[in-house]
Parts: sequence; structure tokens; C-alpha cells
Amino acid sequence: MIGSRAAVFVAIASTLMLTPAFAQAQTATTGLTARPASKPPAVTYLYPEQISLQAGKATTVALHFRIAPGLHINSHNPRAEELIPTTLSIPEGSGVRLESAIYPSGVDFALPIDPSTKLNVYTGEFAIKARVVATAGNHLVEARLRYQACDDNACMPPKTITAAIDVIGN
Repeated sequence: MIGSRAAVFVAIASTLMLTPAFAQAQTATTGLTARPASKPPAVTYLYPEQISLQAGKATTVALHFRIAPGLHINSHNPRAEELIPTTLSIPEGSGVRLESAIYPSGVDFALPIDPSTKLNVYTGEFAIKARVVATAGNHLVEARLRYQACDDNACMPPKTITAAIDVIGN
């Protein structure tokens, strides 16, 4: 009797020890992973990666961004004071100064929950025309885009992404 209980215990223990190995093998053969898929970023900087300009002279550069499908971000001039506008900045001491920025016009957008309230947003791809002045030399600039992304149901916390640009002042 004791021998049969021990045999059952050994069988259960063996099964429990093999289950993770079996699951791992099954995952390897199916190509599936247990990790959750990471979300793509709400906004991605597209281009340019490098610009050459005359040192000391203001030059307009179009910086291109893409918003993930199903999301929108407030324009630079949102219609309500409590909404966070999209803004571009360049850190001081980078050898490049942002003289001004021309933001695109947003598009009117109404949430399904309140069609009477219109928001002013960006969707898809958009470009900001940055008027910059650079000193002579090669400068790796990390311009910053601050925005708040939303879908039809909720808004995410505000976020700032960097747009790395190699600016060559000739």
C-alpha cells in the first residue's frame, strides 16, 4: 500500500516538473511567446536625420512625425485651456537655437460620447516647420516634442519624445 502511494506521488511530481518544459517546447514550436506584445509609440519622429545649413543664418526645417493609428494628439492650439498643446523645443547649449516654430492647423474632431464638442487635433502624419539658427560645427540635437495622445475613450498622460537631428552648421 505504501509503495503504491509513493508511486502516485512520484508520478504527480514528475508530471508537475515536466509541465513547464512541455509548455516551453510548445511555445518554441508554435513561435508564440508568453510576453505581452509591446505597444507601438503613440508618436514617432520620421525625418530628417541630418541637415546642413549656413551657420548663423535662420533656416526653416520641416520635422515630420507620425501618430499611431486610432490615436490623436491635441494640436498646438487646442480649443480648451485645460488641454495640453503639442509643443516643440530644442535644449539650450546644443549649438542650435529654435527661433520659431510653425505648427500645422489641426483638424476638427468630435468624440462619439459628445459630438457637439469639437477638439482641434493632429492625426496621421504631420510636420512642424522649425526655424533654427546653428553655430558653426556639427551638433547632435535632441529636439523635444511634448504631446498628449488620446483615443476615442481616454487620454494617456502627457509625454515628451526626442527627435535626434544631426545639424551641420557650415
